This record gives sequence, structure tokens and C-alpha cells, in this order.
Amino acid sequence: MKFIFYTHSLVSDWNHGNAHFLRGVMRELIRRGHDAVALEPDLSWSRENLLRDKGPEAVEAFHRTFPELHSIYYSSKFDHKAAISGADVVIVHEWTDPSLVAQLGRARRQGGKFTLVFHDTHHRAVSAEEDIANLDLQDYDLILAFGETLRQRYLRAGWGRNVFAWHEGADDLLFRPLPHVEKTGDLIWIGNWGDGERSAEIISFLIEPSRRLGLQTTVRGVRYPPHALEALDKANIHYGGWIANAEVPRAFAQHGVTVHIPRRPYVQALPGIPTIRVFEALACGIPLVSAPWDDVEGLFRPGKDFLFAKDGNEMARLLRDVLSDRSLAAELVASGLETIRSRHTCRHRVDELLAILAQGSRVAAKEAAQ
Repeated sequence: MKFIFYTHSLVSDWNHGNAHFLRGVMRELIRRGHDAVALEPDLSWSRENLLRDKGPEAVEAFHRTFPELHSIYYSSKFDHKAAISGADVVIVHEWTDPSLVAQLGRARRQGGKFTLVFHDTHHRAVSAEEDIANLDLQDYDLILAFGETLRQRYLRAGWGRNVFAWHEGADDLLFRPLPHVEKTGDLIWIGNWGDGERSAEIISFLIEPSRRLGLQTTVRGVRYPPHALEALDKANIHYGGWIANAEVPRAFAQHGVTVHIPRRPYVQALPGIPTIRVFEALACGIPLVSAPWDDVEGLFRPGKDFLFAKDGNEMARLLRDVLSDRSLAAELVASGLETIRSRHTCRHRVDELLAILAQGSRVAAKEAAQ
């Protein structure tokens, strides 16, 4: 089959986590003999920021790392109808411009032979509800939501038919343990500041525990305002700025432990959605300690795959335990890897996607016959 993915960016992962998952899914589809192409706007904010931050070398590095992946840039004059004419499946990410979302729906209604899918991997359904409510999704065959609570949100709001939960997952050909890499630090956190959505949590669950324990800590990510950089500096935490996602496995391997600090909208309004970095960290075999979130779907085995810290004091204690107890760290690594490899790789997600597409085709055929 031929898959076309409308995405904010495939090339840039600057503050754009969906690129991680999309790359893994496309690579898995290609390995199975399918065609997979991405379409992204020529002026995406993620790629523009990446170029401004790191220059064209960062884009060149993407192409060297993922030579099998192909992305086409489109402008306002791009012929989308021609681009999708030979597609079997068109998957449209929720960051796509609303007018284009509607245009692709009209193309499907006007005789398009492809299956049209809308893919939501963000919290705007609760944090910017009007943005999603105003999207024209009536002609979309399927909705993919990256968690059950988000799926239920779509169903309750009547935003689409045939809504399925489709979690993110790890590309475990890229995200894997690197046991021969030398440890150079204690703690690493890879995450962006977050527009005030987790500012207090970063201080409580990362900066203060690291300062109290005197850890060799590194932070990688973008959009850190001056006061955040000052707080890191006062805690003697090294800030390294943006890191290409393909370099993350080595960065994890160089440290003894990592943390997960979810954004507040996921904790409060969309429980059960861990976001992709949890999958990637566990796939790399680094012990993980997480700030609170509710794994309502049972994706993991908390306490075995990773540890939960209810507050900053417990985070400090658990970080100390993991760094000082090799057997505890080894148990967490083994359990986390087992869960990822058995349930949460991009291979599993492609299996799920193909099953969803088959189920959607059966439902559509039944509706057409009625």
C-alpha cells in the first residue's frame, strides 16, 4: 500500500515529538514493503527553529541518519489532489492547517479512493478545545487518538466516527541499549520547558532533587527561558540545548538514570497518556523515575518497569536508590525492556494500524451496503 503522512515536520524534531513516532512508523512500513511518504509545510515552525538554532547541518544529519525516509515540502500553491491521487491511506496529523484538513476531507468526499485518517497526538482537545471542535472531520474515515481518554473525548464531542486509540511507541532499531558506552554522568532529562505546563514540576522533580543530591545532571531540550536557565545553573546542572532524537540513545547510555515529568494537561485531563519519551527511555535500557501520572490503561508495570515518585522528596530518595543499588537498576532495566519489546515498539504500532485500517474498511463496506 501507499501511505501518505501529512505532518508538521518529518525532518525536524525541534520541540516536535510526533516526528519521533512518525519516523519509526514509516521505517517499519517501508521494511514491510509498503510505500510511505511525508508531506510537510515548507515554513513549519519546527524546521524553521531548527535551522535557526543549528543551521542546515541538522537537516543534512537527518537525511544521513534516515536515508530511507522521504519528505516533500508543500507551499500554498502545492497540488494536494495530485499528490494523494495514488494513495491507499492518507494520515493527517492534527497540527495540519485547518483549511488543508478540510480540503483533504472534500477530496475524499468527491471520490477519493484512499482511506482518510486524522491523527491526534496532543492535548489541544482539552487545552484548546475550540481548535479541534472547529476542524472539519466529517469526511474522515478514521480518527486515531494517542490514548483511550483522548478517544473518549472525541466520541463524547462527536468530532468523528470510527475513533481508535493508537498509542505512540519506540523505534527499537534506533532506541536500544548501548552497554559499551562509558557513563559520564548521573542523571539526564531530555525534555522541553513546556510553556508553563510543567514549570513547577521541573523544579520539584528535577532541579531540587539533583541539587540536594549533588548529582552530575544534564538537561537537553529547547524553549528554556532565562529564569529556567538560571535555576539550572544554580543547581549546577549542565544545559546542553537541543539534541537530535537519533542521538538520544547514546545520551541515555552515558547516564545512570532519567526522569519523566509529564505536562499538566496529560495528568489532569488526559490520564493514561505517557508521551513518547517514556517508551524511548525504557527501550534504551535506562532506569526511569517518573513524576505522578495515572497509567489507567495498564501500559506498563509501575514499580517494575519504572518507579513513581509522589513528590520531590521521594524523587530524591528514589534517584539515590537507583544510582547506588546496581541490582535495583538492573531489575528496572530488564523489566522495562521486556515490556517495550513485547508491547510498545513501532512494529506493534504498525500491526495495530493495519488492523485498524482493515476494521475500518469492513465498517465502511457495511455502511455502504445499508
